[in-house]
Amino acid sequence: MSNILTISPSPHFKDKPTVKSLMFGVLTALIPAFCVSLYVFGIGTLLTTVFSVVFCVAFEWLITKYMLNRQPTITDGSAILTGVLLAFNLPSDINPGIILVGALVAIGIGKMTFGGLGNNLFNPALVGRVFLLISFPKQMTTWPIPQQPYFDAMTGATPLVLIKDEYRNAGVQAVDDKMNFMDMFLGIEGGSLGEIAAIALIIGGAYMIWKKIITWHIPTAIIATVLIFSGLLWLIDSSTFVNPLFHILNGGLLLGAIFMATDYVTSPMSNPGKIVYGVGIGLLTVIIRIWGSYPEGMSFAILIMNAVVPLINRGFKPVRFGATQTK
Repeated sequence: MSNILTISPSPHFKDKPTVKSLMFGVLTALIPAFCVSLYVFGIGTLLTTVFSVVFCVAFEWLITKYMLNRQPTITDGSAILTGVLLAFNLPSDINPGIILVGALVAIGIGKMTFGGLGNNLFNPALVGRVFLLISFPKQMTTWPIPQQPYFDAMTGATPLVLIKDEYRNAGVQAVDDKMNFMDMFLGIEGGSLGEIAAIALIIGGAYMIWKKIITWHIPTAIIATVLIFSGLLWLIDSSTFVNPLFHILNGGLLLGAIFMATDYVTSPMSNPGKIVYGVGIGLLTVIIRIWGSYPEGMSFAILIMNAVVPLINRGFKPVRFGATQTK
């Protein structure tokens, strides 16, 4: 016989996902949110995203080639995804010099210091975002008012910032009366590129679950925890605590829950571990938002739980293929 049939043990996979296919799958899922942001903020969305992606790709290429003395692998899409996610955490009118600093920190410190893709302990885009928030607090906490000309745009605070200030001055009821959950859902409000389109982010998340790029465990655990925890506080004292839907639809909660907390490298391996991880992020987010100095707690919550992932993986080890679960 001229043809030799090679038989290998199971499991057999019809299609094997690659790093490149997974990264570009996530990028595809971000298209709806990008389109809404482009509609709301105009050319600022495009410029911020392009600058961020170009800087992240350039830094990864330079560090890999000239500092790590390895063949650059920028074609796998991971640096592009880091650039897009970093941009989604920035105001649309932020200075390109600040984006340059954020990209250097995200790639140089958040990713390449640990050895590159697959070795980083923390989500690189969030490392860059938190560094910029601490270093440039004013530029990172004032946002263009939606649908204003890019070069003459007026700036203002996000709903999360306003709610802290108005709670002190006018009380919860005055803030509740101003809430328009439909605007929050559709994304016609101030914020970073990725904070303004709840429906678009949900569509992107559904696409990734459908394509099996991510599982439902982490996003569901985070959103459910925030909803239950903030809902209980609201039921206990609605004169002090805001409607729980406000926490879900505002800030970076959906962006973080769907696109950043689910990062393969920095999240747990097992499904029970993912749920514990998600619950921890949800609790920390509400605690920081309500009692902390920063109005937004999602980035800090994810980074804190990134550090706990090795411990979670030790406590919730995935079952080996063919083995039985022991009690």
